Amino acid sequence: MSKRPAAPALSRVIIVPGRIVPDTPLSPISDDKPKPAPISGTVGMFRIFGVPVRLHFTFILLLIFLVFIGVGGQQSGATTALYVLALFGSVLLHEIGHTLVARHYGIQTIEIVMFPIGGVSRPERVPKAREEFWIAISGPLVNALIAAALFAWVLARHQFVPIHLLRDPTDANLAERIGAGNFLLFIFNLLPAYPMDGGRVLRSLLALFKPEEDATRIAAGAGQVLAAMVGLFGLLSSNFMLVFIAMFIYIGASQEGAAVRGRLLTAGVPVRAAMITDFRTLSHGQSIRDAGNLLLATSQHDFPVMHGDSVLGLLTRAALVRAMLAEGPDAYVASAMDRNPRRFSPDAPLSDVLPDLSGPHACALVMDGERLVGLLTAENVSAFILLRQVSQQQARIHAH
Repeated sequence: MSKRPAAPALSRVIIVPGRIVPDTPLSPISDDKPKPAPISGTVGMFRIFGVPVRLHFTFILLLIFLVFIGVGGQQSGATTALYVLALFGSVLLHEIGHTLVARHYGIQTIEIVMFPIGGVSRPERVPKAREEFWIAISGPLVNALIAAALFAWVLARHQFVPIHLLRDPTDANLAERIGAGNFLLFIFNLLPAYPMDGGRVLRSLLALFKPEEDATRIAAGAGQVLAAMVGLFGLLSSNFMLVFIAMFIYIGASQEGAAVRGRLLTAGVPVRAAMITDFRTLSHGQSIRDAGNLLLATSQHDFPVMHGDSVLGLLTRAALVRAMLAEGPDAYVASAMDRNPRRFSPDAPLSDVLPDLSGPHACALVMDGERLVGLLTAENVSAFILLRQVSQQQARIHAH
């Protein structure tokens, strides 16, 4: 164990209690940049236009729920399944609209994730205000086109039924209900509140004559107000689906606002400004017991695994616990480490790496070439953002 990576060592034998481990070179971590981690809680995957599409488990539960409540009455089981699949396809086409317009501006999409209140397209970079306007509005326009096409087809066949009869699903009014569903998607997504598409449109318009932080705060605030109103109405009317939707909107607005504030507060700041420089490392021949002792003795949760000056991987606290349970305390740390952890240059823009510090990848190595110079953790970045925000507030107070 060492506080910093050790100096190059001669060929030797590492003595570990009860074992002798030959000091033979292991494979260093890959030079390939790790792909962004998918959103947690997703299952399954297929590709459209080369973009991975994943289903969040809550979305699958919603599909099952819709099929369950739709079976029976005047609608056949096959029509119920077709209706649910049509809505799924409509939401997916909505996200593909975002993806294709983003691609037009040179922005690739990391993945599309289907949630109960709609899909989420993850762009590789944050679009500029003008780009965001067209990317955001393209999704609702897809639903508007689908609704217009279906209504035109029904009108041409003279099969329109009164709107109030759509509450009673039948095989005969399937096309109208799909059209109505797409019209509701169009209206719902254009509500001027984050994280809805309408909120992004609002932010892009506000950003034309306001600072991005102010534009985001207004749009996110509108999203939280909308969520509170929808949630209150859902509670008063005993409509728990609306409460569920309100919860998603509120959480999404809060997270989006925090993410944008973090990006703005780290703009122009290099990774080295927020990295941890006082850290401990493990040798590849040490045991899980050694790692556990170091975990308890320090406040550090993740440990680079070294072979001389070479970084072999990263042992996270979660991986340590899993190895302790599965292999026992005498297992080697090299068998449990992540061999392809995230790596950033100390001169990389901190705002660009923020999205990668999430979920299981909350710690990354900071590498100056092949030399380990620091660790970048989500916790440390949060502390850096907090201190930077306080210092900027103090500067504004003194300026006035």
